[in-house]
Amino acid sequence: MFLIGLAVGSFLNVVIFRLKHGDSPMKGRSYCDHCKGKIAWFDNIPLLSFLFLGGKCRTCRKKIPVDYPLVELLAGLQFVWIYWLLTVNFNFFNSWEGFYSLALLVYWLLLFSGSLVIAVYDFKHMLIPDEVLWPLIIVSFLRLFVSQQWQVVPVAFLSMGFILSLWLLTKKKGIGFGDIKLAFLMGLVLGSPRIIIAFMIAFLTGAVVGVILLLLRVKKFKSQIAFGPFLLLGMIVAKLWGYQVWQWYFRLL
Repeated sequence: MFLIGLAVGSFLNVVIFRLKHGDSPMKGRSYCDHCKGKIAWFDNIPLLSFLFLGGKCRTCRKKIPVDYPLVELLAGLQFVWIYWLLTVNFNFFNSWEGFYSLALLVYWLLLFSGSLVIAVYDFKHMLIPDEVLWPLIIVSFLRLFVSQQWQVVPVAFLSMGFILSLWLLTKKKGIGFGDIKLAFLMGLVLGSPRIIIAFMIAFLTGAVVGVILLLLRVKKFKSQIAFGPFLLLGMIVAKLWGYQVWQWYFRLL
């Protein structure tokens, strides 16, 4: 699973790079960002090639962005982690249950891989790509025909309306329009009350990171910070530990 995740992470890097330049991720071989030279297969081995090349292109010797191996590593760890979480609750060797758990594994790997693309792309370019977000929304909606948890649909519209109201209140500056669509996906994935926990975590972590960046003078007071990664972090934490956080919060009250 780790090796498969590394390979998927390498493809996700291609998606992130080519979306920005309007190229199809499925078209042509990988090439260097600087000299545009095609990368040989032995220089395109996930994670290892970066280490063997010393983080530099073999042809032009320009530095390879460090986020490339980081995305590959995160994807590899993510695949192992999700597989482990599902094997705790499902038996992959029974006939029907095995088929269902395999489909569930594919769903979560797609969701988390797409979320990784959105988080990195939004962090780098301050934009949430529809080419990735809409397929995730469609897949999450189609899963409802299996789970039958249709109560998450109104939650998705309410969460989208909440972020939309912030978008209007901040005069389209504090929140991006892509965050509104991302909130709809979060509602479909989480339902209630997990969506509340997700927003709490997103706003809290976003505020903390913002203050730290201001203190370090990395950002100015009026500088924009991508909010998508914090929303996705909230979604992941709320999905895994939402009810525990919810109960802990009310015990404190």
